[in-house]
Parts: sequence; structure tokens; C-alpha cells
Amino acid sequence: MAKQEITCDDILKELRAKQYRPVYYLMGEEPYYIDLIADYITNNILTETEKEFNLTVVYGADVDIATVINAAKRYPMMSEHQVVVVKEAQNIRNMEELSYYLQKPLLSTILVICHKHGVLDRRKKLAAEIEKAGVLFESKKVKDAQLPAFITSYMKRKGIDVEPKATAMLADCVGTDLSRLTGELEKLIITLPKGHTRVTPEQIEKNIGISKDYNNFELRSALVEKDVLKANKIIKYFEENPKTNPIQMTLSLLFGFFSNLMLAYYAPEKSEQGIASMLGLRTPWQAKDYLAAMRRYNGVKTMQIIGEIRYADAKSKGVGNPSLSDGDILRELVFKILH
Repeated sequence: MAKQEITCDDILKELRAKQYRPVYYLMGEEPYYIDLIADYITNNILTETEKEFNLTVVYGADVDIATVINAAKRYPMMSEHQVVVVKEAQNIRNMEELSYYLQKPLLSTILVICHKHGVLDRRKKLAAEIEKAGVLFESKKVKDAQLPAFITSYMKRKGIDVEPKATAMLADCVGTDLSRLTGELEKLIITLPKGHTRVTPEQIEKNIGISKDYNNFELRSALVEKDVLKANKIIKYFEENPKTNPIQMTLSLLFGFFSNLMLAYYAPEKSEQGIASMLGLRTPWQAKDYLAAMRRYNGVKTMQIIGEIRYADAKSKGVGNPSLSDGDILRELVFKILH
């Protein structure tokens, strides 16, 4: 049986329980979780007084691995632990030389290595040695389908509910940049009226600047419902507000939706639960749109639509398109989807 990978929540749970490991190697494409863990260690393990002598922060571009090892081998001063944080560790050459330190790491040192936008080769000896001595954590990019669940759980931890439509608006507009997304969520929390613990589409419209009636989520709903008038009204709004509604984002979201719809046809069980399971959706209610779309678009039509979205994407980048505006490209695409 494959070993289950350690999650960000697992690591934070251990840290809160004051169970520390000598080495934390944090790597991957999603900087948000790497920063979350590194910041927790930096801010919470040492007191402000202890930090003066026992917190070392270095950057990969400025140090070599020998410097990092020397820092890790120091003993803490008037404190139980010292913390050494290596930021941008992807810039360090000869990382494999860390092996020498890992044979007998200093238990009073907490070494945190932040390796962003890439990973260690897990087949190499170093990865196994890190896992044996401490924590090897991979921070993976969140998929579009997982965003609503991320938003819901993030806000729930803060004691706030988010209406499903408001969640979808945020997920569609902000996308998978978690640092930006959490920034927008914090902004929403601050702007909630006193005593309110529920985020509505109206609050998203007011505070994030996404129209509650004219957005990609509503365009998708209009296409699912085959509502020609609503779809064209939204495109007209997009055309008049290109900065907040760039065509690339709309095409990307439509492509994701219809690609998932194609996959949904292969779900062994055509129910909310079955489709949610097939598409890796965290909550069955997210499958409702796919079920509704399956009643209006068959598999052949869905394949044609995916082709038309690709064609529209090429046109939006100037391929075989001398003169059409983004609004015209979208209008033509929506016509082809609906007819």
C-alpha cells in the first residue's frame, strides 16, 4: 500500500501540539502552503526575546548548502530551540550535500527549507533521507474544481458562511492563486457588517468588484439553461468591461466546464454523487450544473463545443483573425454553443 502523503493540516496540527521535527523540507508549485507552514514556525516556536539570538532567515541566492548546515549545527542561546529558515531554496546548488547533516541532525534546531515552484526528485536518496529525519512536504496546485471547497473551509475556520453562488463567483473570478484568493477573503471578512457571519453575492459585488449578475458563473448558468437572452446580455457587459472580464479567463472557465462535462458522460453512475466522484468535486451540489447540462448537450455536441472553444482561443490570440473583437469572438462562440 502506498504511503499516504503528509498534508499541510497534518503538519500544522503537530506544530500546534508542540511536536517539532528537526527538518521541514517544503516544496512544490503552490507557494501558499509553503508560506503558511514556514510563517507558523517563524512566528510561534520562539518568543520575541528568543528570536533575537535563535532565529536565522537566509535566502538561497545568497548562501550555499555548507552555510546552511553550519547554521543548523549551532546550539540555541537561552532557549530550547533555534529556528533556521531557508527561503527560495530552489536557488541552492548541491542540495544533495544536506545528506551529511541529515545523518545526525541537531534536535534543538528546527531547519525549514522552502523550495518553491519545483520539487526534489523523490527517487533520489536525499528525499528518503529527509523523510526519515523530518518532513518532506509537497505543496500541490489546487485544481479549479477544489476551489469552492477551499473557500468554504477557509471561511468556516473564521466562523463565516459563504453562499454557494458567492463561492462560485469568487472561485471563477480569482482563480487558483491561493495567496490572492485568501487576500480577497480577508478583505471580505473585514468589510462584513457588524454581527454578520454570511457572505452573499451582493457583498462580493460591492467589495471585490465582480458583478453578481454579469460574471462567468452566470454565463455558464445561462449556457446550461440555454438562455440565449441572458447569455448575450452578459457578453455585452463583458465587452463594455474588458478589464474585469478578460476573454482568456472566460474561455479557460468554459473549456474547463465542457471538458468536465465530457468526463461526466463516463461516470458509471449519473447521479450528483457519481459525477462528483468522477470529477473529484468535494461536494455533490457542484455536480448539479453538469447533470443539468447533460440533459441539454449530448456527448457529440459537447465534443464540438470543446473544439469551438479551442478555435475561439486561437482567434483571441490573433490566429486566423484579422479583425474580430473579443466581444465578437465570444458572441460567435456562444451562438455555436447554443445552436
